[in-house]
Amino acid sequence: VQLVESGGGSLQAGGSLNLTCTASGEDLRDKYMGWFRQAPGKEREGVALIYTGGGSTYYRDSVKGRFTISEDNAKNTVFLQMNNMKPEDTGNYFCAAATNCGFSLRADRYTYWGQGTQVTVS
Repeated sequence: VQLVESGGGSLQAGGSLNLTCTASGEDLRDKYMGWFRQAPGKEREGVALIYTGGGSTYYRDSVKGRFTISEDNAKNTVFLQMNNMKPEDTGNYFCAAATNCGFSLRADRYTYWGQGTQVTVS
């Protein structure tokens, strides 16, 4: 599976961005798709995940109510809508895929990774 993220950028606090992860090489059906982020000098952390087999989602506490992960199986694409963004949301955002991650946002449970898209909130 090849994953390509897009939609990153720079914005002011309170603004919104919609990230896109497009997959090729394999169908995303019945897979766990996660969004992760990594700020300079910090460890990569899971932000949100979705199970494309049924639509179940999970979010880290700090983004609940602000971020929404969704999928478009017909387009083999996963989205991350980010609203009311804060400076602490700054980081390089990665899309990742797993066949079975135990419905977890542990990065070591994901097999396929994109190259990332930078998000900067000031």
